[in-house]
Amino acid sequence: MKTISGGVTAPIGFRAAGVYSGIKKKKKKQLDLALLVSDREGPVAGVFTKNQVVAAPVILDRLHLKQGVGRAFLVNSGNANACTGPEGMQAAKEMAKLAATALNCAPQTIFVGSTGVIGQPLPIDCIRKALPALSARITRRGGAEAAAAIMTTDLKPKHVAVRALLGGKMVTVGGMAKGSGMIHPNMATMLGYLTTDAAIGQRALQAALRQAVDQSFNCITVDGDTSTNDTVLCLANGMADNRPITPGSADFTRFCAMLETVCRTLALKICWDGEGVTKVVRVEVKGAQSTKAAKQVAQTVATSNLVKTALFGGDANWGRVMAALGRAGVPIDPSRISLQFGGVPMVRKGQGLGRAAERQLTKVFKAKEFTILIDLAQGKAGAHMWTTDLSYEYVRINASYRS
Repeated sequence: MKTISGGVTAPIGFRAAGVYSGIKKKKKKQLDLALLVSDREGPVAGVFTKNQVVAAPVILDRLHLKQGVGRAFLVNSGNANACTGPEGMQAAKEMAKLAATALNCAPQTIFVGSTGVIGQPLPIDCIRKALPALSARITRRGGAEAAAAIMTTDLKPKHVAVRALLGGKMVTVGGMAKGSGMIHPNMATMLGYLTTDAAIGQRALQAALRQAVDQSFNCITVDGDTSTNDTVLCLANGMADNRPITPGSADFTRFCAMLETVCRTLALKICWDGEGVTKVVRVEVKGAQSTKAAKQVAQTVATSNLVKTALFGGDANWGRVMAALGRAGVPIDPSRISLQFGGVPMVRKGQGLGRAAERQLTKVFKAKEFTILIDLAQGKAGAHMWTTDLSYEYVRINASYRS
Protein backbone atom coordinates (compact mmCIF):
# COMPACT_ATOMS: atom_id res chain seq x y z
CA MET A 1 0.00 0.00 0.00
CA LYS A 2 1.36 3.41 -0.99
CA THR A 3 0.26 6.87 0.11
CA ILE A 4 -0.25 9.20 -2.86
CA SER A 5 -1.39 12.76 -3.51
CA GLY A 6 -4.77 13.81 -4.83
CA GLY A 7 -7.12 13.11 -1.94
CA VAL A 8 -10.70 12.39 -3.02
CA THR A 9 -9.91 12.86 -6.70
CA ALA A 10 -6.97 10.42 -6.72
CA PRO A 11 -9.20 7.43 -7.68
CA ILE A 12 -10.09 7.11 -11.37
CA GLY A 13 -13.22 9.00 -12.43
CA PHE A 14 -13.62 11.52 -9.60
CA ARG A 15 -13.66 15.31 -9.95
CA ALA A 16 -14.21 18.03 -7.36
CA ALA A 17 -14.18 21.76 -6.67
CA GLY A 18 -14.93 24.33 -3.99
CA VAL A 19 -16.25 27.89 -4.18
CA TYR A 20 -17.35 30.77 -1.98
CA SER A 21 -21.15 30.96 -2.20
CA GLY A 22 -21.91 33.57 0.45
CA ILE A 23 -22.93 31.26 3.30
CA LYS A 24 -19.90 32.29 5.37
CA LYS A 25 -19.16 35.88 6.37
CA LYS A 26 -18.51 38.15 3.42
CA LYS A 27 -15.47 39.85 4.95
CA LYS A 28 -13.49 36.59 4.90
CA LYS A 29 -14.89 35.01 1.70
CA GLN A 30 -13.70 31.56 2.68
CA LEU A 31 -14.69 28.61 0.49
CA ASP A 32 -18.01 27.25 1.76
CA LEU A 33 -19.47 24.96 -0.91
CA ALA A 34 -17.89 21.74 -2.22
CA LEU A 35 -18.96 19.38 -4.99
CA LEU A 36 -17.46 15.91 -5.43
CA VAL A 37 -18.59 13.97 -8.51
CA SER A 38 -18.00 10.50 -9.92
CA ASP A 39 -18.08 10.06 -13.70
CA ARG A 40 -19.98 6.84 -13.11
CA GLU A 41 -22.56 6.17 -10.40
CA GLY A 42 -21.83 3.36 -7.99
CA PRO A 43 -22.58 1.83 -4.61
CA VAL A 44 -22.55 4.13 -1.58
CA ALA A 45 -22.01 3.22 2.08
CA GLY A 46 -22.69 5.51 5.01
CA VAL A 47 -22.33 5.89 8.76
CA PHE A 48 -24.13 8.68 10.59
CA THR A 49 -24.44 10.44 13.94
CA LYS A 50 -26.04 8.64 16.88
CA ASN A 51 -27.19 11.96 18.31
CA GLN A 52 -31.00 11.98 18.60
CA VAL A 53 -31.10 15.57 17.38
CA VAL A 54 -30.42 15.02 13.69
CA ALA A 55 -29.81 17.59 10.96
CA ALA A 56 -31.88 17.66 7.76
CA PRO A 57 -29.03 16.53 5.47
CA VAL A 58 -28.47 13.43 7.61
CA ILE A 59 -32.16 12.53 7.41
CA LEU A 60 -32.10 12.94 3.63
CA ASP A 61 -28.86 10.99 3.18
CA ARG A 62 -30.26 8.09 5.21
CA LEU A 63 -33.22 7.98 2.82
CA HIS A 64 -30.97 8.10 -0.25
CA LEU A 65 -28.73 5.41 1.20
CA LYS A 66 -31.64 2.96 1.02
CA GLN A 67 -31.27 3.16 -2.77
CA GLY A 68 -27.61 2.25 -2.27
CA VAL A 69 -26.33 4.16 -5.32
CA GLY A 70 -24.64 7.54 -5.60
CA ARG A 71 -23.17 9.94 -8.12
CA ALA A 72 -22.09 13.01 -6.14
CA PHE A 73 -21.65 14.71 -2.76
CA LEU A 74 -22.65 18.38 -2.31
CA VAL A 75 -21.50 19.89 0.99
CA ASN A 76 -21.77 23.37 2.50
CA SER A 77 -19.96 24.82 5.50
CA GLY A 78 -20.94 27.76 7.69
CA ASN A 79 -24.48 26.52 8.35
CA ALA A 80 -25.50 23.14 9.85
CA ASN A 81 -29.10 23.14 8.60
CA ALA A 82 -30.01 21.54 11.93
CA CYS A 83 -33.03 22.37 14.12
CA THR A 84 -34.50 24.24 11.16
CA GLY A 85 -37.84 22.41 10.86
CA PRO A 86 -39.65 21.57 7.60
CA GLU A 87 -37.90 24.45 5.83
CA GLY A 88 -34.55 22.86 6.60
CA MET A 89 -35.64 19.54 5.12
CA GLN A 90 -36.93 21.31 2.04
CA ALA A 91 -33.57 23.10 1.70
CA ALA A 92 -31.68 19.79 1.90
CA LYS A 93 -33.91 18.32 -0.81
CA GLU A 94 -33.39 21.43 -2.90
CA MET A 95 -29.61 21.01 -2.62
CA ALA A 96 -29.94 17.49 -4.03
CA LYS A 97 -32.24 18.63 -6.84
CA LEU A 98 -29.95 21.50 -7.83
CA ALA A 99 -26.93 19.22 -8.05
CA ALA A 100 -28.92 16.57 -9.92
CA THR A 101 -30.01 19.13 -12.50
CA ALA A 102 -26.45 20.36 -12.97
CA LEU A 103 -25.14 16.80 -13.38
CA ASN A 104 -28.13 15.38 -15.28
CA CYS A 105 -28.78 12.58 -12.81
CA ALA A 106 -31.44 11.51 -10.31
CA PRO A 107 -31.73 13.53 -7.04
CA GLN A 108 -31.62 10.23 -5.10
CA THR A 109 -28.00 9.77 -6.24
CA ILE A 110 -26.95 13.07 -4.66
CA PHE A 111 -25.83 13.04 -1.02
CA VAL A 112 -25.76 16.39 0.77
CA GLY A 113 -23.91 17.58 3.84
CA SER A 114 -23.92 20.69 6.00
CA THR A 115 -21.74 21.87 8.87
CA GLY A 116 -21.63 25.07 10.89
CA VAL A 117 -23.92 26.97 13.23
CA ILE A 118 -27.04 25.10 14.40
CA GLY A 119 -30.50 26.66 14.28
CA GLN A 120 -30.11 29.18 11.48
CA PRO A 121 -32.00 28.80 8.17
CA LEU A 122 -29.83 27.52 5.34
CA PRO A 123 -29.48 30.30 2.71
CA ILE A 124 -30.41 28.05 -0.19
CA ASP A 125 -30.33 31.00 -2.61
CA CYS A 126 -26.56 31.19 -2.11
CA ILE A 127 -26.24 27.56 -3.15
CA ARG A 128 -28.64 27.99 -6.07
CA LYS A 129 -26.64 30.92 -7.46
CA ALA A 130 -23.24 29.28 -6.91
CA LEU A 131 -23.98 25.81 -8.28
CA PRO A 132 -23.64 26.50 -12.03
CA ALA A 133 -20.14 27.91 -11.56
CA LEU A 134 -19.26 25.17 -9.07
CA SER A 135 -20.35 22.32 -11.34
CA ALA A 136 -18.44 23.87 -14.24
CA ARG A 137 -15.32 24.11 -12.10
CA ILE A 138 -14.89 20.45 -11.07
CA THR A 139 -11.59 18.87 -12.12
CA ARG A 140 -9.32 15.92 -11.30
CA ARG A 141 -7.15 18.42 -9.39
CA GLY A 142 -9.96 19.84 -7.27
CA GLY A 143 -9.68 17.55 -4.24
CA ALA A 144 -7.73 19.97 -2.04
CA GLU A 145 -10.12 22.82 -2.91
CA ALA A 146 -13.13 20.70 -1.97
CA ALA A 147 -11.47 19.71 1.31
CA ALA A 148 -10.95 23.40 2.14
CA ALA A 149 -14.58 24.23 1.32
CA ILE A 150 -16.01 21.92 4.01
CA MET A 151 -13.99 23.44 6.90
CA THR A 152 -15.47 25.44 9.78
CA THR A 153 -13.10 26.07 12.72
CA ASP A 154 -10.53 23.75 11.14
CA LEU A 155 -7.12 25.33 10.66
CA LYS A 156 -6.17 23.26 7.61
CA PRO A 157 -7.77 20.95 5.02
CA LYS A 158 -7.60 17.21 5.67
CA HIS A 159 -7.21 14.83 2.76
CA VAL A 160 -5.28 11.66 1.90
CA ALA A 161 -5.18 8.83 -0.64
CA VAL A 162 -3.64 5.35 -0.83
CA ARG A 163 -3.11 2.90 -3.69
CA ALA A 164 -2.56 -0.87 -3.82
CA LEU A 165 -2.88 -3.86 -6.16
CA LEU A 166 -6.26 -5.59 -5.75
CA GLY A 167 -7.89 -8.13 -8.04
CA GLY A 168 -5.16 -7.72 -10.63
CA LYS A 169 -5.55 -3.93 -10.89
CA MET A 170 -4.27 -0.83 -9.10
CA VAL A 171 -7.05 0.35 -6.79
CA THR A 172 -7.14 3.75 -5.07
CA VAL A 173 -8.98 4.99 -1.99
CA GLY A 174 -9.14 8.73 -1.30
CA GLY A 175 -10.69 10.75 1.48
CA MET A 176 -11.33 14.20 2.90
CA ALA A 177 -12.72 15.19 6.28
CA LYS A 178 -13.50 18.16 8.44
CA GLY A 179 -13.55 18.34 12.19
CA SER A 180 -11.96 20.36 14.96
CA GLY A 181 -14.34 20.59 17.92
CA MET A 182 -17.33 18.51 19.04
CA ILE A 183 -15.17 15.45 18.39
CA HIS A 184 -16.12 12.23 20.16
CA PRO A 185 -16.94 8.63 19.16
CA ASN A 186 -20.08 7.79 17.18
CA MET A 187 -19.08 10.31 15.65
CA ALA A 188 -18.32 13.92 16.46
CA THR A 189 -18.89 17.10 14.47
CA MET A 190 -17.24 15.44 11.64
CA LEU A 191 -17.87 15.04 7.95
CA GLY A 192 -15.89 12.45 6.03
CA TYR A 193 -16.12 11.70 2.32
CA LEU A 194 -14.32 8.70 0.86
CA THR A 195 -13.92 7.72 -2.77
CA THR A 196 -12.64 4.59 -4.47
CA ASP A 197 -12.41 3.23 -7.98
CA ALA A 198 -12.69 -0.33 -6.63
CA ALA A 199 -15.35 -2.69 -7.95
CA ILE A 200 -17.25 -3.72 -4.82
CA GLY A 201 -20.90 -4.31 -3.94
CA GLN A 202 -22.90 -2.08 -1.59
CA ARG A 203 -23.15 -4.62 1.25
CA ALA A 204 -19.43 -5.34 1.19
CA LEU A 205 -18.67 -1.61 1.03
CA GLN A 206 -20.97 -0.93 4.00
CA ALA A 207 -19.27 -3.65 6.06
CA ALA A 208 -15.82 -2.33 5.18
CA LEU A 209 -16.78 1.26 6.02
CA ARG A 210 -18.33 0.31 9.36
CA GLN A 211 -15.18 -1.59 10.31
CA ALA A 212 -12.92 1.28 9.24
CA VAL A 213 -14.95 3.90 11.12
CA ASP A 214 -15.00 1.80 14.30
CA GLN A 215 -11.20 1.63 14.23
CA SER A 216 -10.63 5.30 13.43
CA PHE A 217 -13.23 8.05 13.73
CA ASN A 218 -14.91 6.23 16.63
CA CYS A 219 -11.57 6.10 18.47
CA ILE A 220 -10.94 9.85 18.78
CA THR A 221 -12.14 12.46 21.24
CA VAL A 222 -11.33 16.16 21.53
CA ASP A 223 -14.05 17.44 23.83
CA GLY A 224 -16.63 14.69 24.41
CA ASP A 225 -19.40 16.33 22.36
CA THR A 226 -21.14 14.74 19.38
CA SER A 227 -22.87 16.64 16.61
CA THR A 228 -26.21 16.66 14.82
CA ASN A 229 -24.53 16.36 11.42
CA ASP A 230 -21.86 13.64 11.68
CA THR A 231 -21.55 11.76 8.41
CA VAL A 232 -19.07 9.46 6.73
CA LEU A 233 -19.89 8.39 3.17
CA CYS A 234 -17.98 6.26 0.68
CA LEU A 235 -18.68 6.01 -3.06
CA ALA A 236 -17.18 3.22 -5.18
CA ASN A 237 -17.43 3.68 -8.96
CA GLY A 238 -15.69 0.44 -10.06
CA MET A 239 -13.59 2.21 -12.69
CA ALA A 240 -10.38 0.41 -11.66
CA ASP A 241 -11.88 -2.68 -13.37
CA ASN A 242 -10.51 -4.97 -10.68
CA ARG A 243 -11.99 -8.38 -9.95
CA PRO A 244 -15.12 -7.57 -7.84
CA ILE A 245 -14.29 -7.57 -4.13
CA THR A 246 -16.41 -9.95 -2.06
CA PRO A 247 -16.66 -10.34 1.74
CA GLY A 248 -14.31 -12.93 3.18
CA SER A 249 -11.84 -12.76 0.29
CA ALA A 250 -8.18 -11.77 0.55
CA ASP A 251 -8.96 -8.72 -1.59
CA PHE A 252 -11.69 -7.69 0.87
CA THR A 253 -9.20 -7.87 3.75
CA ARG A 254 -6.72 -5.73 1.81
CA PHE A 255 -9.43 -3.25 0.80
CA CYS A 256 -10.53 -2.93 4.44
CA ALA A 257 -6.93 -2.18 5.39
CA MET A 258 -6.79 0.57 2.75
CA LEU A 259 -10.06 2.10 3.91
CA GLU A 260 -8.98 1.92 7.55
CA THR A 261 -5.64 3.58 6.74
CA VAL A 262 -7.41 6.49 5.05
CA CYS A 263 -9.92 6.84 7.90
CA ARG A 264 -7.26 6.59 10.62
CA THR A 265 -5.07 9.17 8.88
CA LEU A 266 -7.99 11.58 8.61
CA ALA A 267 -9.00 10.91 12.23
CA LEU A 268 -5.53 11.78 13.50
CA LYS A 269 -5.46 14.89 11.32
CA ILE A 270 -8.71 15.91 13.04
CA CYS A 271 -7.11 15.36 16.45
CA TRP A 272 -4.07 17.43 15.56
CA ASP A 273 -6.30 20.18 14.19
CA GLY A 274 -8.57 20.11 17.26
CA GLU A 275 -9.54 23.46 18.70
CA GLY A 276 -6.64 24.66 20.84
CA VAL A 277 -4.88 21.28 20.72
CA THR A 278 -1.16 21.11 21.53
CA LYS A 279 -0.88 17.35 22.25
CA VAL A 280 -2.35 14.12 20.88
CA VAL A 281 -2.17 11.11 23.20
CA ARG A 282 -3.05 7.47 22.56
CA VAL A 283 -4.84 5.81 25.49
CA GLU A 284 -4.25 2.07 25.19
CA VAL A 285 -5.92 -0.47 27.46
CA LYS A 286 -4.88 -4.11 27.64
CA GLY A 287 -5.56 -7.01 29.97
CA ALA A 288 -9.32 -6.38 30.05
CA GLN A 289 -11.97 -9.08 30.44
CA SER A 290 -13.70 -7.99 27.22
CA THR A 291 -13.26 -5.57 24.34
CA LYS A 292 -16.33 -3.67 25.54
CA ALA A 293 -14.78 -3.20 28.99
CA ALA A 294 -11.47 -2.10 27.46
CA LYS A 295 -13.24 0.47 25.28
CA GLN A 296 -15.16 1.80 28.26
CA VAL A 297 -12.00 2.29 30.30
CA ALA A 298 -10.13 3.88 27.38
CA GLN A 299 -13.00 6.26 26.64
CA THR A 300 -13.46 7.28 30.29
CA VAL A 301 -9.78 8.17 30.63
CA ALA A 302 -9.64 9.86 27.21
CA THR A 303 -12.63 12.10 27.97
CA SER A 304 -11.64 13.08 31.52
CA ASN A 305 -11.26 16.85 31.64
CA LEU A 306 -8.86 16.49 34.57
CA VAL A 307 -6.65 14.18 32.52
CA LYS A 308 -6.86 16.45 29.47
CA THR A 309 -5.98 19.61 31.40
CA ALA A 310 -3.06 17.79 33.05
CA LEU A 311 -1.82 16.92 29.57
CA PHE A 312 -2.01 20.57 28.55
CA GLY A 313 -0.23 21.78 31.68
CA GLY A 314 2.47 19.12 31.49
CA ASP A 315 1.44 18.02 34.98
CA ALA A 316 2.53 14.41 35.56
CA ASN A 317 -0.54 13.73 37.70
CA TRP A 318 -0.98 10.00 37.10
CA GLY A 319 -3.55 9.86 39.91
CA ARG A 320 -6.07 11.48 37.56
CA VAL A 321 -5.76 8.52 35.20
CA MET A 322 -6.25 6.06 38.07
CA ALA A 323 -9.29 7.99 39.29
CA ALA A 324 -10.81 8.11 35.81
CA LEU A 325 -10.41 4.41 35.05
CA GLY A 326 -11.87 3.62 38.47
CA ARG A 327 -15.17 5.27 37.50
CA ALA A 328 -15.41 3.63 34.08
CA GLY A 329 -18.24 1.38 35.25
CA VAL A 330 -16.46 -1.93 34.67
CA PRO A 331 -15.23 -4.33 37.37
CA ILE A 332 -11.52 -3.85 38.06
CA ASP A 333 -9.01 -4.88 40.71
CA PRO A 334 -6.96 -1.76 41.59
CA SER A 335 -4.21 -3.90 43.11
CA ARG A 336 -3.47 -5.44 39.68
CA ILE A 337 -3.32 -2.26 37.60
CA SER A 338 -0.12 -1.01 35.96
CA LEU A 339 0.38 2.30 34.17
CA GLN A 340 3.02 3.48 31.71
CA PHE A 341 3.35 6.93 30.18
CA GLY A 342 5.47 7.13 27.05
CA GLY A 343 7.08 3.83 28.00
CA VAL A 344 7.92 5.01 31.53
CA PRO A 345 6.44 2.73 34.26
CA MET A 346 4.59 4.84 36.84
CA VAL A 347 2.22 2.43 38.60
CA ARG A 348 2.74 -1.25 39.33
CA LYS A 349 0.12 -3.41 41.05
CA GLY A 350 -1.88 -0.31 41.90
CA GLN A 351 0.95 1.60 43.58
CA GLY A 352 2.99 4.57 42.41
CA LEU A 353 6.69 4.05 41.79
CA GLY A 354 7.89 7.18 43.55
CA ARG A 355 9.45 10.57 42.88
CA ALA A 356 12.18 9.34 40.54
CA ALA A 357 9.57 7.90 38.19
CA GLU A 358 7.54 11.12 38.42
CA ARG A 359 10.56 13.16 37.37
CA GLN A 360 10.88 11.00 34.27
CA LEU A 361 7.16 11.42 33.69
CA THR A 362 7.47 15.21 33.65
CA LYS A 363 9.71 14.90 30.58
CA VAL A 364 7.18 12.60 28.89
CA PHE A 365 4.33 15.08 29.48
CA LYS A 366 6.28 17.78 27.65
CA ALA A 367 6.18 15.72 24.44
CA LYS A 368 3.53 16.51 21.82
CA GLU A 369 2.64 12.85 21.30
CA PHE A 370 2.90 9.78 23.53
CA THR A 371 0.96 6.73 24.76
CA ILE A 372 -0.73 6.10 28.09
CA LEU A 373 -0.70 2.32 28.56
CA ILE A 374 -3.16 0.86 31.09
CA ASP A 375 -2.80 -2.83 31.97
CA LEU A 376 -5.81 -4.12 33.93
CA ALA A 377 -4.24 -7.60 34.25
CA GLN A 378 -7.65 -9.28 34.16
CA GLY A 379 -7.85 -10.84 30.70
CA LYS A 380 -6.63 -10.66 27.11
CA ALA A 381 -8.89 -8.01 25.55
CA GLY A 382 -7.77 -4.51 24.61
CA ALA A 383 -8.84 -1.24 22.98
CA HIS A 384 -7.49 2.21 22.29
CA MET A 385 -8.57 5.84 21.92
CA TRP A 386 -6.80 8.96 20.76
CA THR A 387 -7.37 12.04 22.89
CA THR A 388 -6.06 15.59 23.06
CA ASP A 389 -5.23 18.10 25.72
CA LEU A 390 -7.73 20.81 26.71
CA SER A 391 -6.33 24.32 26.54
CA TYR A 392 -7.24 27.95 27.17
CA GLU A 393 -7.52 28.36 23.39
CA TYR A 394 -10.32 25.79 23.21
CA VAL A 395 -12.38 27.90 25.62
CA ARG A 396 -11.64 31.10 23.70
CA ILE A 397 -12.69 29.59 20.35
CA ASN A 398 -15.94 28.13 21.65
CA ALA A 399 -16.87 31.11 23.81
CA SER A 400 -17.13 33.23 20.65
CA TYR A 401 -18.03 30.65 17.97
CA ARG A 402 -21.06 32.52 16.58
CA SER A 403 -19.38 35.92 16.60
